[in-house]
Amino acid sequence: MKRIFKQKQHFLLLTLIALIWTSCKVDKVLPVNESVKDISGNWKVLKASRNGTDLTTLVDFGQFRVKFDAQGNYTLVNPLPFVVNQDGNYKLDDPNYPFKIAFTPTGGQAVGIVFNYPIVGGARQLNLTFSPGCSLNTYTYTLVKE
Repeated sequence: MKRIFKQKQHFLLLTLIALIWTSCKVDKVLPVNESVKDISGNWKVLKASRNGTDLTTLVDFGQFRVKFDAQGNYTLVNPLPFVVNQDGNYKLDDPNYPFKIAFTPTGGQAVGIVFNYPIVGGARQLNLTFSPGCSLNTYTYTLVKE
């Protein structure tokens, strides 16, 4: 009888160890493939600042637009101080995880700037920081899609 009791104890102990070992098993988490960031469309200024001073109420940004198409072209509508002053091509440094965007005006040289593409309030925004001409003036534009 003692022997049967000890066998049951060993069986229960082994079962308990097996249960604990399988419950602690770590499953591999597969990386998620990030989608390609599509910035095509018409973008307007939501906020603008120069050297930390809010320009949104001081300058009429109502007519200014940046139009990006899926082929890598951009068009400026009613230009204001911006990274470039004429239409051309754009390119993201990484289509899945962009941190920089390069604007190449037609017949000109590429100008790369810091680029953020966050979701705020359920909508994508473009945050662009640049210095057009004078390096003492830094502009930050927050654009939203129309």
